[in-house]
Amino acid sequence: MKSLRKLLIAAALVPALSGSPLFACAACYGKSDSALASGMNWGILTLLGVVLTVLTCIALFFVHIVRKEEAVSNPPPPTDRPADL
Repeated sequence: MKSLRKLLIAAALVPALSGSPLFACAACYGKSDSALASGMNWGILTLLGVVLTVLTCIALFFVHIVRKEEAVSNPPPPTDRPADL
């Protein structure tokens, strides 16, 4: 177990302490006019749209439940019409 821990620590420290430069992708490096950055932005907007749609549906479901509960607990008042003879 100790040898595995030492191996994992060494595996994490070697890349962190290496002197070679690490190259970021266009999206992380800041080149916002590349196709990769544009695709990432569209992916973020798509996922945001999906999340907002799901949350809106959940909120509308609870509004529906509350309205149904109010309709059941507050029946309409009886009408005061004379009885048919």
